[in-house]
Amino acid sequence: MAKFEPVLSKNFDKPNAHKLSVYKSGGGYAAAEKVIKEMAPDDVVERVKESGLRGRGGAGFPCGVKWTFLPADRETTYLCVNADESEPGTFCNRFLMENDPHQLLEGILIAGHATRTTVAYIYMRVEFHEQFHILQKALDEAYDAGLFGKNIFGTDFSMECYIHRGAGAYVCGEETGLIESLEGKRGWPRIKPPFPAIEGAFSKPTVVNNVETLCCLPHIFERGVDWFQSLGTENSKGPKLYTISGPVKRPGCYEAPLGITCRELIFGDDFGQGMRDGLGVKGCIPGGLSVGVLTEEELDCVLDFDDVRNYGLLGLGTAGAIVIPDNADIRQVLMNVARFYSHESCGQCTQCREGTNWAYKVASRIARGAGRISDLDLMVDITTNMGMMPGLSICGLPDGAAFPMRTIVQKFRAEFEDHIRRQPPGVVEETLRKTNAAIYELPILGRA
Repeated sequence: MAKFEPVLSKNFDKPNAHKLSVYKSGGGYAAAEKVIKEMAPDDVVERVKESGLRGRGGAGFPCGVKWTFLPADRETTYLCVNADESEPGTFCNRFLMENDPHQLLEGILIAGHATRTTVAYIYMRVEFHEQFHILQKALDEAYDAGLFGKNIFGTDFSMECYIHRGAGAYVCGEETGLIESLEGKRGWPRIKPPFPAIEGAFSKPTVVNNVETLCCLPHIFERGVDWFQSLGTENSKGPKLYTISGPVKRPGCYEAPLGITCRELIFGDDFGQGMRDGLGVKGCIPGGLSVGVLTEEELDCVLDFDDVRNYGLLGLGTAGAIVIPDNADIRQVLMNVARFYSHESCGQCTQCREGTNWAYKVASRIARGAGRISDLDLMVDITTNMGMMPGLSICGLPDGAAFPMRTIVQKFRAEFEDHIRRQPPGVVEETLRKTNAAIYELPILGRA
């Protein structure tokens, strides 16, 4: 790969990069000032559309196009910044907020001007304790400098900004679940339509954008659309923060243009630098848990919004890679995945509530050495018949649950079958007998 100059992460190693003075010394807020003073909101929207910026939160929807869904005659607009980042294996937003919080705040100003926002809410994952205090101090500095509030940069543009801390629910990463939680209600995704652009927070038109998406905005207006278009692949433009975890030599968060391969992310000198302790790669979940799994033979998959679908994945997701070493028991991997989604389902949709629960029970039985060949077919059947894609759910959580479970079973089926065939005779029957006995011995509610 040609030499790439990081932009999203350029301040990560600067001392005191979280302070306003340091950020402004590198040209910070100059792009926002130029945009707010010299450009009409509709022109900002068109420039973002021209850039090809797609949402970095998972779905990859074009950012500028999303802004055009807002009604033209609106009086009040809210901007919700999705800083929940609960997708397993993903921590790029955390790096942005703790190392360069003013980059996010500048992106919020540009997006706020473009969408004529009156109030912005940063919805932050509750576990981000340190990041909350860093971002709050940065926001206080920005207010003291007149960057938020009334008449920003001496113009008639005014916008307030608040940080709202979530309660730790994965489903609140879905934009309508986020809005429900923001309003003080249980974080249940809403039935759509109406979509947030028409009726979102507090029943007003609302835009929901991811942290990394907004952090791209200052660089688009500072360096130009042509620069942004020069990075990436045909339909996937711009820089991207990739995260990698697992038994690699250098886990962490790295920036590159969209379009590096999963193999390069794991073994590249600028990224993971290969496996430690002599381990090999069994597979890799390349974009956060929900997208599905790649086998070792599929590591040349290009990590952009298009090529990943050629490998049966849900999408690029958050580009948070989780490397599975060759000594991992694939049965335990499946059980851990199923347990997570069973726990995080909000329970509104029957096929998600029951499907993720039954999938976890089946995966647990397989992991305990009591699996059956038919269980593998059952896992595929369960995960094929749940989600928004078959039209059976309110939100995409069951789709995100289905893809990793289904791809693990399908791509590693031979390994599952080998484990099942080597089980001691009678173990299935004995396990089922003990399970049924435990169920019948449960106390009956209301009985003395």
